[in-house]
Amino acid sequence: QVQLVESGGGLVQAGGSLRLSCVASARTFRGNAMGWFRQAPGKEREFVAAISWSGGSTFHTDSVKGRFTISRDNTKNMLYLQMNSLKAEDEAVYYCAARSGNSWRGLYGVWGQGTQVTVSS
Repeated sequence: QVQLVESGGGLVQAGGSLRLSCVASARTFRGNAMGWFRQAPGKEREFVAAISWSGGSTFHTDSVKGRFTISRDNTKNMLYLQMNSLKAEDEAVYYCAARSGNSWRGLYGVWGQGTQVTVSS
């Protein structure tokens, strides 16, 4: 049973924007914090952004602050990542993930299959 499905990746010019979406099963989404991770070839997976179940607490890693914004729609079981002013170093496979509980801090146990973001210079 597929629980998290990402979409919205693609090819974009440097300086451009993309919005990633992640649709979740109700069981995976409700009451749980959500996050976005990314992994570039030859690099470790990086924690990019996260949001509590309530939406009242968010995290954005320093390299994306002011450019990326995580949000969620709890009525639609949807998670989003708005990415603006994209840079070459943002190129990676982006993964949506879920963890139990309201807080975004901690281990994430449910993962999507990923969506590729490619940034051309």
